Amino acid sequence: MALSIEAARRAVLAEVHPLPIEEVAVQDALGRVLAEDVAAAADVPAFDNSAMDGFAVRAGAAGRTLRLVGESRAGAPAAVAVGEGEAIRISTGAAIPDGADGVLQLERVAADGDQITLEDDVDAGRNLRPAGDDLRAGDVVLPAGTRFAAAEIGLAVACGRAHVTCARVPRVAVLATGDELVAPGSPLGPGQIHETNGLTLAALATSAGADVVGATVVPDIEADTREAIADALERADVVVLSGGVSVGPHDHVKPALDALGVREVFWRVALRPGRPTWFGTRGETLVFGLPGNPVSAMVTFLLFARPALAAMQGAAHEAPRVVARLAEPIPRHPDRDECVRVTLHDGVATPTGPQGSHQLRSMLRADGLAIVTAGEGDAEVGSEVEVELLD
Repeated sequence: MALSIEAARRAVLAEVHPLPIEEVAVQDALGRVLAEDVAAAADVPAFDNSAMDGFAVRAGAAGRTLRLVGESRAGAPAAVAVGEGEAIRISTGAAIPDGADGVLQLERVAADGDQITLEDDVDAGRNLRPAGDDLRAGDVVLPAGTRFAAAEIGLAVACGRAHVTCARVPRVAVLATGDELVAPGSPLGPGQIHETNGLTLAALATSAGADVVGATVVPDIEADTREAIADALERADVVVLSGGVSVGPHDHVKPALDALGVREVFWRVALRPGRPTWFGTRGETLVFGLPGNPVSAMVTFLLFARPALAAMQGAAHEAPRVVARLAEPIPRHPDRDECVRVTLHDGVATPTGPQGSHQLRSMLRADGLAIVTAGEGDAEVGSEVEVELLD
């Protein structure tokens, strides 16, 4: 019996084992997942500083004429304090000198030699960024499970870190099976197609934080299939196959997996596109046998393999979902939920075009997969559907 999407996803996640952790230089952490909390080692900024180029002064009324007694620059604080009737020239980001409690920007000051006249009132705290305005010492800024993007790298450095502890990157091997598959750009013979699944699945794996250790095309030859899978099992934490998982005379994947000791967890999901999806394990290695149609391969990877890769790294694996209204009627399948590729705008889900499992163009510009549940008749215009977001 085919599993539901959610039951299949639970079955996959139940087989996931966390990857080992390792220390990573923060400059190399892009895309990695934290295995520890990162807290600020000190207040950031560590000192009161100026938000403007201008003059550090004591709070008071406009019209005052003050004498310049020094300068505070970024990295070079003033050596003297601000006294009554005095001011210090200051640069953006420079430390506020003792005695000053506000900064008046250059545009509001008239300068004459070593004297300035203030053209505006200065309240205490004006244009002043206090110590700890961004981060407070001891605050957990990046919790375990955070995936590093540019801002996270900057924050880790601001927290005082040169290294962080992360989950090891999962190694993924991708195998695309089929005699009809031809390398990109090569001339096509009768019955041949350009191989897309290996490249798209490898790209999806890379986007999910994996290291793709191979993307190989395997002909429909029993010995070659077994050899390629055996090699992938030795090199990868996750093996992703496309095609060859059915029961035809040229489908050699399932017999090869069985011969190599890969335990079947499930076979078939009540899903369109993607019903002939296979999943199994050998030890802690996960094996996904995905359909050969290109949309089916991408959809099933997103539904099942991507959450597994996230969970292996300690990242959140729950795919974000929103509720949207259908822009047009969608015929329901009587016994399978359908993942309709849609764009989202103002809460309305619009199919991207023809939805055949061979029509890879339907993935272009798709914001998510609208889950149209099984049943009779149509899901009507304006009816609500859950949409699993792709990003």
